[in-house]
Amino acid sequence: MLPDEFPPNDDLLKPREVAELFGVRTTTIARWAREGRLSPLRTPGGHRRYSRASLRALLADARAADARGVGEPAAADDAVRLYEQGWSIRQVAQRFDVSYGAMRRLLRSRVTLRTRGGRPPED
Repeated sequence: MLPDEFPPNDDLLKPREVAELFGVRTTTIARWAREGRLSPLRTPGGHRRYSRASLRALLADARAADARGVGEPAAADDAVRLYEQGWSIRQVAQRFDVSYGAMRRLLRSRVTLRTRGGRPPED
């Protein structure tokens, strides 16, 4: 039997599923929960679950922020230029005040991203 705080007829997602939905790591989902950006529900065993309805609202907010942020072609060109000069994705995202995931998607659509070692992937 589910506790009263679980919404009826609403799909609950595991942190891994939420991470896949947003294109981030599960550690990012945990950080967002600590920061209050996400509101997890707890199972009787203490595991975090996220309602699909609350995630839809967060996705809508993220898309609106993306549209305001680096959506302009000149700003996107500047972001690519900074990344190619050696800035990390995180640094570029902070510079333009957008999420890491949004900046990574933007850069991935325009340039080949470096690997963790800082080099482009070998073909």
